[in-house]
Amino acid sequence: MKSQYQISRIDKREADSILSRYHYLKDISKGFKSGYNYGLYKDRILVGVCIYTGFPVPELVKGMFDLERSDQDGFFELSRLCLDPLVQKQEHNIASWFVSRTIQELRRTTTVRSILSYADSDFHQGTIYKACNFTYYGLTDPKCDFWIKQPSGSFIKHSRVKTKGVEGEWRPRSRKHRFVLIFDKTLDIKWKM
Repeated sequence: MKSQYQISRIDKREADSILSRYHYLKDISKGFKSGYNYGLYKDRILVGVCIYTGFPVPELVKGMFDLERSDQDGFFELSRLCLDPLVQKQEHNIASWFVSRTIQELRRTTTVRSILSYADSDFHQGTIYKACNFTYYGLTDPKCDFWIKQPSGSFIKHSRVKTKGVEGEWRPRSRKHRFVLIFDKTLDIKWKM
């Protein structure tokens, strides 16, 4: 029953306790950006995390809505969502229930004009975002990442450092499904559906 669950703001350390165990990027990504971090609790035990951050670069808002830097407040990315798999299996629709309530709380505490979320095509299709009334805007453009060769012969993904003179290889990045929720009805999204 959903009445057994509580939602509250949490810090980055608490969020990491779930993300480092269950999130599909735990072995790929070197970390995550903290922002408006929400925790899902059952019987006082943290069982889920939902994090909203600002858009990673101002060019994204420019490309989506043709807005200049001076007009980019209120744009958020749902950058991390993770639930204990056992809870997700036992409690029907808990993920969309959790996301919808964190959106309500985010809107209660700050101005929210739009929320963007990605679903990595290698891992999921964004069913939760569809259930929360996000609109689908296709896949991101194809991109590549540089992977640095280690002395052991393995490779690690670089973190936006210079690659000149570094031994490694370029690999295709998985494309992301784009989902957008717009609250500011004056916004006109430029992306095609």
